[in-house]
Amino acid sequence: MSSSAAKSKSSKVTTKVTSGRLFVLDLSDGRVLSCKPDGSDLKTIVSEGRRLPDGIVADVEAGHIYWTNMGNPQANDGSIERADLDGENLKHIVPPGGTFTPKQLQLDKKNGKLYWCDREGMRVMRCNLDGSKIETLVDSSQGDSRPGPDLTKWCVGIALDIVGGKLYWTQKGAEKAGQGRIFRASLEIPEGQTPANRQDIEVLYNNLPEPIDLDLDLDNRIMYWTDRGDPPRGNTVNRAPMDATNGNRPEPEIVFNHLMEGIGLALDLDNGRMFVTDLAGSVYSANLDGSNKKPVLFAQGNLTGIAYAELPAGS
Repeated sequence: MSSSAAKSKSSKVTTKVTSGRLFVLDLSDGRVLSCKPDGSDLKTIVSEGRRLPDGIVADVEAGHIYWTNMGNPQANDGSIERADLDGENLKHIVPPGGTFTPKQLQLDKKNGKLYWCDREGMRVMRCNLDGSKIETLVDSSQGDSRPGPDLTKWCVGIALDIVGGKLYWTQKGAEKAGQGRIFRASLEIPEGQTPANRQDIEVLYNNLPEPIDLDLDLDNRIMYWTDRGDPPRGNTVNRAPMDATNGNRPEPEIVFNHLMEGIGLALDLDNGRMFVTDLAGSVYSANLDGSNKKPVLFAQGNLTGIAYAELPAGS
C-alpha cells in the first residue's frame, strides 16, 4: 500500500467516544452503585442484601464488573461475584468458602487474573477470571488458625505492578494502634519457597494508623492509600514513593483528610484525579495532590470499594 493510500485510509479512523463511570459498593445494603464522576445518573445496579461487599474492579473490554463479598467474617463464606456493567447476569466466580474474607480486588487483564487480600484468612490470593486456579501467594498466619485472631496479620488492600512483577498490600493492625504496614513482594513465589516462608517480602512502611485500600501511579512510581485510624494521620489519603532513594523512604504525604473512616480509592490517572469513599456514605473527588476536593455522593449507606472506568459513550 502506498503512503498516500495509507494516509487516506487512516484519515477515516475516528476516535472512540467514551464517558467516565464510577462503580461503588455499599456495605450496609449489599449494593453495587453506578454513577457519573460528578455523582449524577446514580443507579443501584445490583442488590444482594447483607453480604458485605468490599472491593470492586471493572473489565470494560469484557463488559464485566467483579467484586468481593466478605460474608460473615467468622464463617468462611467469602466470595467473588461477576456481573455485566449494567448489573445483569450476576454469577459467582469464587463461590462462598473459596476465600475467607476477601477485601480489595485488582484485575490483571494482561494475564487474565484477579488478585485480592483475604483479611481473616491472613492471605494474599489470586485466581483466573473464571474463578479457576485459586492460589495463595502470601500466607501471613504464622500457623494461626482461621479466622485469624491477630489483626496485625490481616491483609486488606492490594495493588499490582504487572510490568515490574510486584504486588503491594496493606496489613492494617488493630484499631487506633499505629500498627499498619505496607508490603511488597514478587507476583510469583520464589522457587523452592512457600506462601508462608517466602523470603522476598519487603516492609515499605510501618507504624501507620490503619492503611486500607491501595492504588499505584506506575509512571511516576508513587503509591496512594487510604488510612483509617485517628487524625491527624488517620482518616486520610496518603502518597509516597514506591521505591527508596539511597535506602531512605520519606514520610508519607497526606494529600486528603477529614474522611469519616476512609476506605475505597481509585485513581483516574489520565485526568489527574482520585476518587475516595468512606463508611459515612460519601464519595469525593480531588486532584492527585488533594486540591480541588469535591463531594460526589453523600449519605449512601456505608461505602467501601470504588472503581473508575471509561465506558463507550451511551453504554
